[in-house]
Amino acid sequence: MQDVDVLIIGQGPAGLSAAIYTARAGMRTLVLGCAPKVAGDYDIDNYFGFPETISGRDLIERGTRQAQRFGAEVLCDRVLSIHQEEKDRFHIRTEQAEYRAWAVILSTGVARVRPGIENLSEYEGKGVSYCVSCDGFFFRQKAVMVLGEGNFAANQALELLHYTPDVRICTQGKDVDMGEEFQSRLQQAGIPVIQNKIARLEGADGLAAVRYVDGGQDAVAGLFIAMGQAGTSDFAISLGLVMRKHFIEVDDHQRTNIPGLFAAGDCVGRFLQISVAVGEGALAARAAIEHVKSVRPK
Repeated sequence: MQDVDVLIIGQGPAGLSAAIYTARAGMRTLVLGCAPKVAGDYDIDNYFGFPETISGRDLIERGTRQAQRFGAEVLCDRVLSIHQEEKDRFHIRTEQAEYRAWAVILSTGVARVRPGIENLSEYEGKGVSYCVSCDGFFFRQKAVMVLGEGNFAANQALELLHYTPDVRICTQGKDVDMGEEFQSRLQQAGIPVIQNKIARLEGADGLAAVRYVDGGQDAVAGLFIAMGQAGTSDFAISLGLVMRKHFIEVDDHQRTNIPGLFAAGDCVGRFLQISVAVGEGALAARAAIEHVKSVRPK
């Protein structure tokens, strides 16, 4: 378990901007994430200070080097879960490690992979959930299924074992994209991985079964959506963040409703421009620095 002062999730403009400020302030800063969307090979002509055209990839690479120059550690590692601990700290689990942080800055964008189940919304809150730590308790000793193909789904399935032994995974027709360690842990735990596709959900007073495209079905009381990798909405639900539709609600200092947790960039849903994200990252960093100084033991 590695301890840091500020952990930033997302390596786009907002996250890297925040890292520059926190690292320069002497905070132990870790930036996690991989391949931000802005890092593509396309041209940017409206970013201040570049009379010449610059590519998204070049801009991100420059920002990364700048954050590293001030001491920030930047790693390509995907975050699987964030939980609050006692004593004002957060516990972050990734595909490769675990961390504790006094402050967390979310700069993760807003994308979420939808499963393509025709009547999914009818069962949200009636068996369909997006948060194991929030709702796993309600499915004690019941049959549950996790929908997803990657490490995020594997981690959610393993967490469900705290509540019930009857857990399985459905990849929704996608190829399995889990690391060898997770596949081994699933096998040891007896959690089967089904490469089928769910067409619709069934049940009169709540979820009772999933119906596959081939006509088969499995009886389940709970379906936990964990497709792709964990993103803003997943973290927001598990932590209890106040949301504004798909966006995280923050104040003028990028503070969320949870002390020590900040958000910046596209995930807060303001003017979705690089220049705005960079400014929000700076504001989040300043607020995070003040928070860490107030709660970290002297």
